[in-house]
Amino acid sequence: MTNKILLIKNKDEIKILKKKPADFDFKKWRKGDITALILKMKKIMRAANGVGLSANQIGLDLRMFVAEMPDPQGGTKFYAVFNPKIEKKSEENISFEEGCLSVPGTWGDVERPEKIIVSGQDKNGKAVKIKAWGFLARVFQHEIDHLDGKLFIDRTKKVYEIPPKNL
Repeated sequence: MTNKILLIKNKDEIKILKKKPADFDFKKWRKGDITALILKMKKIMRAANGVGLSANQIGLDLRMFVAEMPDPQGGTKFYAVFNPKIEKKSEENISFEEGCLSVPGTWGDVERPEKIIVSGQDKNGKAVKIKAWGFLARVFQHEIDHLDGKLFIDRTKKVYEIPPKNL
């Protein structure tokens, strides 16, 4: 595992980002190591001002992601989802601007289902089902795309860059 987020502009790193990682095998991990992995990913995601981070974005061949969203009470809700799979998608799609920590300074409108149901496992290997809509559904779909070897730039019709603020 690296402390940095892999970037598409690096030929070796894009190969990792485009590869589907292996399913997370709970039998190969101790509870304390799983907790440490989650905390490390949370720290890297927050340091980059991200709202989601998949394991392969930091060079891990593991099917899992973390995400952190604001909640209505002014706090945040943190998610760590292992072996996620989209079980159901709404027919209603919404187009919205997305960016990515692995594609810095680049944005694009991506059309995605408004509502989804994701199945997976929690940090203890227990089965979970999460109903997500709006921004949370978008973030989950973005991270699951990563785990399927896809980037938002593969889904957008138009990519645009935001110039640095010091210009």
